[in-house]
Amino acid sequence: MQLRHSFTELRQGLRRNVSMHIAVVLTLFVSLTLVGFGALLNQQAAAAADQWGSELQITVYLCRDGDDNPSCDAEVTEPQKQAVQDVVEDSPEVDTWYLESKEEAFEKVKDLYGDERFEGPDAALTADDMAESIWITLEDPNEYQGITSQVVGLPGVAGVQDLREVVGPILSTIDRIKIASWAIAGFLVLAALLLVANTIRLAALARRKEIGIMRLVGASTLYIALPFLMEALVTAFLGVALAAGALAALVKYGIIDDLSSELEFIPWIGWPEYGVAVAVIGILGPVLTVLPTLLLTRKYIKV
Repeated sequence: MQLRHSFTELRQGLRRNVSMHIAVVLTLFVSLTLVGFGALLNQQAAAAADQWGSELQITVYLCRDGDDNPSCDAEVTEPQKQAVQDVVEDSPEVDTWYLESKEEAFEKVKDLYGDERFEGPDAALTADDMAESIWITLEDPNEYQGITSQVVGLPGVAGVQDLREVVGPILSTIDRIKIASWAIAGFLVLAALLLVANTIRLAALARRKEIGIMRLVGASTLYIALPFLMEALVTAFLGVALAAGALAALVKYGIIDDLSSELEFIPWIGWPEYGVAVAVIGILGPVLTVLPTLLLTRKYIKV
């Protein structure tokens, strides 16, 4: 009986303040979509950094058998490799470094372009075709001339690539878009909180006689507040569902079907990263509606 009354109050509350609830849902939809977009961009930046390195990295490529680089006449030997690592280890400009094997480089290529191209007797590449490399993270991105000049020309070194020239503009653009989306989302989250507060206030004023009667007959605060909480959950569910749908369309049609097929050299995000973004907005949505409802109903349902 009590639960039936709560659902009746829920239907009446949604119908009574339908325009306000629509405004809350639309505001939640836009703000959660931007938050989810920021989460996707954050994962995209991490994927690019994992593939190419960060803006603080340079890469030293070692000679491989059949290398067309004039400085390489054969595969790098273990003594040559150790000499290069010793130079890197002793450089004050180097923060951290690691050696990437042929197999690890090959796995990166397969992750980027798909396994089917590199399997079978007619594989486009094998692990033996890859070059070993030393990935160096710098103490200061502007202090790199010393380590570069030290390793260039060493026996067994095919060349040095400054990944900041490749990754820097991409990561900087992603970071700017991410910050902008989160900033706009922050303003819209504030707007959503204000709309939720106004919705609770209007709903409480519309039901003040009913609330007074329930108070007189000894109804608990939780029982009186339950319809408000159910309204908050309904608006949160609708906002999250719309935002999840918008993000799914972005991942499917914008990234998987479009960008990933045209720009294959970039490690694009996909459905696993979408799942993370949905989890983020799935938690944030109810928090934005239920939490202020719990805080404000104690004030507005007192008569």
